[in-house]
Amino acid sequence: MRIYAMTGGATGIGAELKRQLQTEGHKVISVDIKEGDIIADLSTIEGREAAVDGIKRLAAEGLDGFIPCAGLPPVARPLSLIAQVNYFAVVATVEGLRGLLEKKKGSVLFVSSNSAPMIAADDPFVQTCLAGDEEAACAEVDGRDGHTAYAGSKRAATIWMRRHSVEYAAAGVRMNAVAPGITMTPLTDRVFADPELGQVMQEFGDSVPVGRTAQPVDIANTMRFMLSDDANYLCGSVFFVDGGSDAMMRADDF
Repeated sequence: MRIYAMTGGATGIGAELKRQLQTEGHKVISVDIKEGDIIADLSTIEGREAAVDGIKRLAAEGLDGFIPCAGLPPVARPLSLIAQVNYFAVVATVEGLRGLLEKKKGSVLFVSSNSAPMIAADDPFVQTCLAGDEEAACAEVDGRDGHTAYAGSKRAATIWMRRHSVEYAAAGVRMNAVAPGITMTPLTDRVFADPELGQVMQEFGDSVPVGRTAQPVDIANTMRFMLSDDANYLCGSVFFVDGGSDAMMRADDF
């Protein structure tokens, strides 16, 4: 039996991954704002500390894996909440749990997005996130739009993962990211219902090369592999699980 911890395990992709890991006989410690082993508001520093402290109490022997899966969609308001949960909470919990991961040579699996490359790495919002200035990043994104907030937060988190992969690997901890396309979850339903973004999302979903949008199981299947021993040489990688959309949009980039 392995011990995993995850944020955002109550619904959607996180809930499906938790189910799969538990079916295999593993222990999964879940952090969520409404239901889970640990209840915490990851938009706040206090909530992040509560999440880390709670996981440490329940997994003192170490972690085989950590999945910071909690995230907010582009329709969340204020937009600064997206920066707080999708980027700053991710980095804070990963850093806070590093010692537990080193104990068992575990791995970290970030949840990126195929929208992340749509925002340039030198975008001011991305750069203020990477600089670790939460106040400035929140102020910057509150003057932008939902797409920039969401995709930019995922771009920043993925860059952080890539930049720190060598350092963590030297300590025995592999870090990778999965980049889903449109996946039918309760959060995605909110975006489809949005008068501003709903039509754009529908059109993008209709364009997926394989002919359909994803279900949580499609993403969780890949995530479970990335956490397994079969992926023990995978390090610093970003897996696009999006039915071919990234290849359609960025055929020459990889």
